[in-house]
Amino acid sequence: MNDMNQMNIATIDLNLLKVFEALHEESSASRAALRLGVTQSAVSAALRRLREVYGDQLFVRTGRGLAPTLKANQLKPVISDALNKCRQSLAMVDPTTDHYDGRSVTVGLSDDFEIAYGRRLIEEIARCAPKLRLIFRQTHSQIVAQALMERSIDLAITAGGFAERLLSRQVLGEGDYLCLVDPISLVEGQHTLDLEAFVTREHILVSSGGFIGITDEGLAALGLSRRVCASTTHFAALPHLLKGSQAVATIPAHAARSLAALTGLALLPCPLALPRYPIELGWRTSTQLDPVVLKVREAIVAIFA
Repeated sequence: MNDMNQMNIATIDLNLLKVFEALHEESSASRAALRLGVTQSAVSAALRRLREVYGDQLFVRTGRGLAPTLKANQLKPVISDALNKCRQSLAMVDPTTDHYDGRSVTVGLSDDFEIAYGRRLIEEIARCAPKLRLIFRQTHSQIVAQALMERSIDLAITAGGFAERLLSRQVLGEGDYLCLVDPISLVEGQHTLDLEAFVTREHILVSSGGFIGITDEGLAALGLSRRVCASTTHFAALPHLLKGSQAVATIPAHAARSLAALTGLALLPCPLALPRYPIELGWRTSTQLDPVVLKVREAIVAIFA
């Protein structure tokens, strides 16, 4: 390995940084080559040079592709920030340049928001930031602050969780709950479930934890309980789990409406008074000035409005 003290920016091809970013995001030399429009041997040569420059293996071959080392994970946000600054500088010289090409913004959200708002956000981005790639990544309010601080996501839509002092947030709206059932489990003309019928049915819980949900808390306050036959971490699984059963799922209204419209499940009011909750958009305060992240923030606010 070269002596690190002799390294200086004058001797380094800055294209190596693009290769580093592509390898880290794609976990594969062949996919990185495809993304950059170069040969796989060029990527391998660049990786050899990167290893010399940083005095580290950077990427280690595993059964699932190339895994970044600790040093590579520490370098990633710094290198991506530097490349994004370069992309911003080109946009300043020529504002008509398509400076979204090659850029991606990672939005952390649970799949209820992805189901309800994902398509609309894709369409809004196609209109206001063509060629920008959106990456949707699963998160929730308990882990969102850490994910933002670790830079695995750029923005997040959750029901809170942005108390960390280096994060900023904006309220997008307020959420409430609706019930979903298979319509074959209802008698003709039935559009509601009373509390007794609600408690009698089996329930499917959507929860990152898997045991207690907001519905259990609401029932406990009335001295009631329900039987949860299964719990899942994904709202998208609900149509498959509810069809052909007597079970009911009580979920955020935005996802319930979208799933009902797409799958033919019946949408019913919740017979239990459950508290409404804030829907918030959060980001690292340090990304305030990145015009691409700002563009996606504006698009999210627009679709929630």
